[in-house]
Amino acid sequence: MENKYLTVAALTKYIKRKIDVDPHLKDVLLKGEISNFSHHSRGHMYMTIKDDQAKIQAVMFAGNNRYLKFKPENGMNVLIRGEISVYEAFGQYQLYIQQMEPDGIGSLYLAFEQLKEKLHKQGYFDQGHKKEIPLFPEHIGVITSPTGAAVRDIITTIKRRYPIVQVTIIPVLVQGESAARSIADAVDLANNLDLFDTLIVGRGGGSIEELWAFNEEIVAESIFRSKIPIISAVGHETDITISDYVADLRAPTPTGAAELAVQSQIELREKIDTLTRSLTRELTNEMRNHQRHLERLKGAYAFRYPEQLIKQKEQALDSFVLSLQKEMIATKKEKETRLLNLYKRLITQHPQKQLEQSKIKLDEKIKSQNYYMTKLLENKSIQLTNTIDKLFLVNPLEIMKRGFSLSYTAGNEIIKSTNQVKANDYIKIKLSDGKINCQVVEVEEESKS
Repeated sequence: MENKYLTVAALTKYIKRKIDVDPHLKDVLLKGEISNFSHHSRGHMYMTIKDDQAKIQAVMFAGNNRYLKFKPENGMNVLIRGEISVYEAFGQYQLYIQQMEPDGIGSLYLAFEQLKEKLHKQGYFDQGHKKEIPLFPEHIGVITSPTGAAVRDIITTIKRRYPIVQVTIIPVLVQGESAARSIADAVDLANNLDLFDTLIVGRGGGSIEELWAFNEEIVAESIFRSKIPIISAVGHETDITISDYVADLRAPTPTGAAELAVQSQIELREKIDTLTRSLTRELTNEMRNHQRHLERLKGAYAFRYPEQLIKQKEQALDSFVLSLQKEMIATKKEKETRLLNLYKRLITQHPQKQLEQSKIKLDEKIKSQNYYMTKLLENKSIQLTNTIDKLFLVNPLEIMKRGFSLSYTAGNEIIKSTNQVKANDYIKIKLSDGKINCQVVEVEEESKS
């Protein structure tokens, strides 16, 4: 019996029909993490939905994803409704997504954000730590997989643009559990060798899992402590890793890193040619200017008639010398006159002279003061004598010497009226030379007219 062989297409169509008629696969509710996400220019979204043990290819056509209220990203956990079918061209079953919504944040994405925030706070991304990439490097170290397309792109680009630079590949693992340690050790090794003036660290494109080594903290630390400037070139332009943030310069691709590391020899030659032309033009103009200046000097009077010029200068010199002598004599005379005036002022204002004049003024003031004091004393003496004379005239004792007396009661009150005494009272009569104690015999009052 002859065996009947199926074609791949027939087998695939058979399996597809089996799956398409299964009612359990027509409406599938699935949750998982997005990986390898890409948004096609025609609007369709392609991705891998995975969990810890399995993954499935998925597509969400533009007609279904145009109403999404969020932008799917790698590492994002999502809840999905769709159906399972077979994509015959690849012979693989896949999920056709009809609805999708976020379900928290994927573990890798969360780890990325957490490490990014931590290193940012520690200053790993600060511009102040960025080192300048040399304009004309002599030896570039390329830390990447020796078998990937990235290393070929880097070497090809560097040799095409700047063939005189030396390039050394430092092979490392770029994915897998040991990749991060391998990359970090390579960066440290390059610094210890002290051979390179520029390092390129990177790899080609891949899923977030495949690029994850460049999001590890040990890689970030080795790049940060590197004394050699580092250009990070991981994946494609949309793939941004922690290494990109820490590196001194980020390139969108490995080829872009090579272009940033070296300048194009063609462009350099064009710059040199441009500078050469500019310099030649400037020198030519400068020489022409000097030539014209020289021609003017050659036609000058001094070069045509030097003897006459010397005679004129000799005559001018004599005139200057004569003028100078006159000026010196006038200056000397002016100085002497000024000195003589100063001497006269000094003699006039000499301290001894000032002292003598002051002494004369002082003597005159003393004489004047003595005269006025004497006159004042004489006037005061006259006034005092007049005052004493007036006081003498009104002195009671002097009046009493002329025969007057004062009478006092026994209580020493002056008797001014007969009413103050009565018969037999004792009274005292004070005279200018003593007093008399008396007794009243009789009191007579004079009649008032």
